[in-house]
Amino acid sequence: MQVTIDGKKRTVEEKDNILKACHKLGIEIPHLCYHPDLKQEARCRLCLVKVDGKIVTSCNTYFRKGMSIITEDEELERLRKLNLKLIFSHHQELLKEDHHEAGRLAKKFDLQHTFDKKEKLIDDSGPALYRDNSKCILCGRCVQKCQEVQGVNAIGFMGRGHDARVSTAADQEMEKIACTYCGQCTNVCPTHAIREREYLEEVKKAIADPGKIVIVQTAPAVRVTIGETQGLPPGKIMTGKLVTALRKLGFDKVLDTNFGADLTIMEEGTELISRLTGKAVLPMITSCSPGWIKYIENFFPDLLPHLSSCKSPHQMVGAIAKTYYAKKNKIDPKDMVVVSIMPCVAKKFECNRPEMKSSGFQDVDYVLTTRELGKWLHEEKIELERLADEDYNMIMGESSGAAAIFGATGGVMEAALRTVADILEKKDLPKFEYLEVRGMKGIKEASVKIAGRKINVAIAHGLLNARVILEEIAAGKSKYHFIEIMACPGGCIGGGGQPMPTTQEIIKKRAEAIYQADKKLPIRKSHQNQEILQLYEKFLEKPGSKKAHQLLHTKYTKRKND
Repeated sequence: MQVTIDGKKRTVEEKDNILKACHKLGIEIPHLCYHPDLKQEARCRLCLVKVDGKIVTSCNTYFRKGMSIITEDEELERLRKLNLKLIFSHHQELLKEDHHEAGRLAKKFDLQHTFDKKEKLIDDSGPALYRDNSKCILCGRCVQKCQEVQGVNAIGFMGRGHDARVSTAADQEMEKIACTYCGQCTNVCPTHAIREREYLEEVKKAIADPGKIVIVQTAPAVRVTIGETQGLPPGKIMTGKLVTALRKLGFDKVLDTNFGADLTIMEEGTELISRLTGKAVLPMITSCSPGWIKYIENFFPDLLPHLSSCKSPHQMVGAIAKTYYAKKNKIDPKDMVVVSIMPCVAKKFECNRPEMKSSGFQDVDYVLTTRELGKWLHEEKIELERLADEDYNMIMGESSGAAAIFGATGGVMEAALRTVADILEKKDLPKFEYLEVRGMKGIKEASVKIAGRKINVAIAHGLLNARVILEEIAAGKSKYHFIEIMACPGGCIGGGGQPMPTTQEIIKKRAEAIYQADKKLPIRKSHQNQEILQLYEKFLEKPGSKKAHQLLHTKYTKRKND
């Protein structure tokens, strides 16, 4: 379609709103409440443009043939600045910050006025999220994400007029409500009014303590997103440079959570085979995503028997680090601190669960998000692209391509099928890839034939999609044997602790990188990882053994849904 934008003839897609189309053309229009993955509600009124002389919001105005659009003039500039002043009328402290969207806009419009400040409303009750309502500008992004994408409804709009606020039911603390800690709200907040609870200072203190051996592990998804914190394109694989950077920060050993992903497949695959050939509850559902675990505990507690009893990969690494790894390296586990670099906010909650102490200590001491690590690298002026590539420390540093794809929706399912098929067929099958379980569709399903048996599988990502699957199971209508569920849209590559922005377009680029990493590795199946085989031979005996269950498996809790 042909339209006129700022006096020039332009070709645009009729389906796009004006804001999106202008962005594609390199014409930037200021905005705060708009997010490409959410419904346009035109709350902030910063994206004003003139259409045939009439002032409209560009985020929810669509093209018609021959229209003439002005994106910049003195009147628009004045109105945008006025609206921005109103947004900041109770948020003077935000004018001093430029590390988030709102702060950068304030700087661009040179806002330096002094306004009355609201009393700070801080909620730091839980281990995963931190809320400061004095920074909330009521854009509504977090509410949309929580209600319309995740279907959790942990937060919403409360009060009217001057008392309007985003809060929980009855203004309860986050720790007391049915929040899953998925962190999707933090991914869209333009002011950091809601963000992950940081543990950077605690980790730095541990590194500075000469009596502590500080071990760090990195999740599969982090290696394809950490570059974004330094302005690199989404999906840039930074594995070796990430390892180097972590050593520069002072960590004593750098391990790979991908090792834990391979270990998860050995345990989870064995559990699935046992359920398929026995009388255990089916379908079996994966248990790698702690936000998803919290969701089923709160909203569908009667379906907990369907969950695999396996811990998530980083918790497995923590348990093995403080037992097997500590013994091999002659480290007293009481002097060991395990830090996980994760794409996930919910893992901060997970590592503090009372069940996660099978080593005799807290298996994982601290979780830092990708964003927290990016902030730390910036503070230390460590530029990833300038670093040489280094390898993970051995014993728990080798991994397969199957582990690499854990970061994308469908990855756990595909990794499990690669191993389960080989075990049931009793041979090394040439098939590495199960393309039918890949992609960004909210709910995917497939049937695979293994050892003469048809196995029906399903994959869901995002908790609203998970609800559909769970309601089928609860109604006795599920046809599946094995189900993968991830709390976050896109899986871990779209996790609540990932760099901002995290949009569907960016998630797709990260997924492409995940599968590239898989293809580059010499081993593509978890049960072919030699370090994993040695771990069983020398320590765990076999998958599903009593010792493996003690260290690598857990139980779940029926929680009150407030």
